[in-house]
Amino acid sequence: MTDHSLSPGTRLGRYEIRSKIGEGGMGEVYLAQDTKLDRKVALKVLPGDIASDEERLLRCEREARAVSALNHPNIITIHEIGESDGAHFIATELIDGTTLDDRLANHSLTLSEMLAIAAQIARAIQAAHEAGIVFGIAKLTERSSGAIESEADTIAKMVKTEPGKIMGTTHYMAPEQVRNQPIDARTDIWSLGVLLYEMIAGRKPFLGDTFGDLIAAILTKEPPAISEVAPECPAELERIVVKALQKDRRQRYQHAKDLSSDLKGLRRRLAFEAELERSSATANHSDALTAPKTVTGATLNTGPVAA
Repeated sequence: MTDHSLSPGTRLGRYEIRSKIGEGGMGEVYLAQDTKLDRKVALKVLPGDIASDEERLLRCEREARAVSALNHPNIITIHEIGESDGAHFIATELIDGTTLDDRLANHSLTLSEMLAIAAQIARAIQAAHEAGIVFGIAKLTERSSGAIESEADTIAKMVKTEPGKIMGTTHYMAPEQVRNQPIDARTDIWSLGVLLYEMIAGRKPFLGDTFGDLIAAILTKEPPAISEVAPECPAELERIVVKALQKDRRQRYQHAKDLSSDLKGLRRRLAFEAELERSSATANHSDALTAPKTVTGATLNTGPVAA
């Protein structure tokens, strides 16, 4: 086991460390080379406090196996769960792309992109829930193709997650997580609601100067209305976000498929309205070209001339 960064060239089984690319609650993440299959992978090395705790280690491995069984284009692929010289690791698909955090920081998302990203996440969550897995807080990476990959920040949490442990990034935590209550599928719906609000409004819905203030905001305060901070947001999208962010989970979407269905319906309606607008603009332009025009008292017809 190790709590120290690994140097380039270090070998863990068949994986050779190339560089460190990140870290989180589940340990450090490295770019590594799979020397057997000659491919690059992301290698997550578990921290010593997990690796030395048999119960937590077994739970983590069980969760990783559950995620590895999922076959979904928006859920990262797990290649191997292994151990080498006391270091426990999880080798996953390496995603070539930028994180959603980067896109949010650059304020570079259009409404169409926001809806596409939310729809992909909702489908991934739905697939996980159908397999009995709750993601909690997910790290999101955008492929160069534009597809979104999600990787649970703690690999994944089974639906029957033990109470008494606060997990996840605080800003995205649902009230039940803050209260150390068991989480379920509706917890992921809250987290997606937070992310949707952030994409639309350019800020997180719940803020606080201190950890205690942030917890109090999540539990007791309502976020600023989207219609006030982002007036151009469609009313239907605001309704979707408000429903996802109900503090009482019984009032939220009960299933990710329902949220996904509403997002799909909104995308179709907006696409239809955009097509109508384009058609109308084209027709108006055509009418303008063929309409008689008056110039210094003379009438000019710019329409087709008969032979």
